[in-house]
Amino acid sequence: MLKEFYALSFGFAALILLQAQGAHSQPAGQIPCGARAEILAQLADRYHETRRAIGLAANNTLLEIFASEESGSFTILATVPGGPTCLIAAGENFETVAERLQLSGKTT
Repeated sequence: MLKEFYALSFGFAALILLQAQGAHSQPAGQIPCGARAEILAQLADRYHETRRAIGLAANNTLLEIFASEESGSFTILATVPGGPTCLIAAGENFETVAERLQLSGKTT
């Protein structure tokens, strides 16, 4: 089950990467990437975001979700081993939920 979740997560991230159209004034089709330390500093200093979730996708790609309780902004990052950190998505109205989603066709 965990392997299926990771595969779905990576597939979703790859889909977003392929469809990304320049956040923060990047040319269309270019994914904004950079040095991890610089990106994390900007998320903390400029957006007041802290890490809320972390996971490993295929090929040991690190996926992270950062969010700000103050503003509700959030950012999803992907970092490949030895490579740059790239912006996958950013948005507003982030919420933390405690409920667990029920899998279709299964009862708990």
